[in-house]
Amino acid sequence: MTGLRSYLTFVRDNAPFLATGALLSFLSSFGQTFFISIFGGEIRADYGLTNGEWGLIYMVGTGASAALMVFAGGLADRFRVRTLGIFVVWMLALACLAMAFNPAVVLLPFVIFALRFTSQGMTSHVAVVSMARWFVATRGRALAIAAFGFMLGEAALPLTMVWLKSLIDWRMLFVGSAVFCVLASAVLFRLLHLERTPQSVAESNQSFGMNGRFWTRAEALRHPMFWAMTPAVMSFSGFGTAFWFHQAHFAEIKGWSHLSLVAVFPLGTAALLVSTIIYGWAVDRFGAVRLLPVYLLPLVVAFVLHWYAPSLWWTAIAVILMGLAGGGQATILNACWAELYGTRHIGAIKSVATALMVLGSAIGPGLSGWLIDIGVGFEVQQLGYAALFALASLIMIIPVRQARIALAAAA
Repeated sequence: MTGLRSYLTFVRDNAPFLATGALLSFLSSFGQTFFISIFGGEIRADYGLTNGEWGLIYMVGTGASAALMVFAGGLADRFRVRTLGIFVVWMLALACLAMAFNPAVVLLPFVIFALRFTSQGMTSHVAVVSMARWFVATRGRALAIAAFGFMLGEAALPLTMVWLKSLIDWRMLFVGSAVFCVLASAVLFRLLHLERTPQSVAESNQSFGMNGRFWTRAEALRHPMFWAMTPAVMSFSGFGTAFWFHQAHFAEIKGWSHLSLVAVFPLGTAALLVSTIIYGWAVDRFGAVRLLPVYLLPLVVAFVLHWYAPSLWWTAIAVILMGLAGGGQATILNACWAELYGTRHIGAIKSVATALMVLGSAIGPGLSGWLIDIGVGFEVQQLGYAALFALASLIMIIPVRQARIALAAAA
């Protein structure tokens, strides 16, 4: 009870800042794969694309956004969230309009690039960097609460949009998304009236990384722990994204309706909500690095169940397990960059991690779509993905031990 009271007090005392992170996370939904994939069937039909061609276009556009993130992500170290956050939300609104009114398939990779860069790229990046910088001792809880925005989008938007597109043309739903982003930017402006700026935090609230110092991006990229985490960053975003991206195809090959499949997604979001709260507390209590090797393990079981799934309820269990792992992705992984390398250059360092995550989300749909086209069943692919998640966990064990020694020496 004391812990709950402390949590609620923390939320009350920091409500404007936490609401900023949550709102940015929610707005990133409009270019996330789980949102775009809702319209995958309509997009393929309107532009005459196969699963593989659509996956390739998505991979190219998303891959280009990952490349740009390496350079653009460092802007979070230089500009206030009140400026940068509102700007990227306006750009996201324009990207939604571009999707709504795009007349030609040749322009589709550019539209996907714009959607992915402004949403999963910059909007989510600004949300995470602001939480990691603004909060130190309570970083895990702050990241957890900010992730609630993404959870809300993941829970509400698929079911809502699948229902709405039976009544409204899918392009008009993207127009509505653009309008929502513009209206939300006014709320962001109000929330950030008394923003904690990077400059003020740099003087009073920054935290050191390993060996008691701030790491630059170049130094972080030369450190083995960064690359040990890379398979976890890319595999979750890559093959979790592949599942959401091909959800309509997955429902078809299993013999279920698309609406019945998305109806179980809120179960995963509920699991994500619970696990995010628990992991947020655990990060503050035990440290993020210690928890790294275990958070992917539910995905191993989840993707085996996706392969097996003789009925929708087996996939519902798998979706719940994906939600449990997602809580770790939202809190543990994001907290690790600040814990390992300090917060002075967190925007630049996190930009590379975000780029790798976006790159993974480009490779997953493209690779899986190509495999579908050459005859490798999507359900069979799930077994390979399960093996990759297991390998990503194993790779981190030894580097995590070494990193914990360096962190202990700095304490």
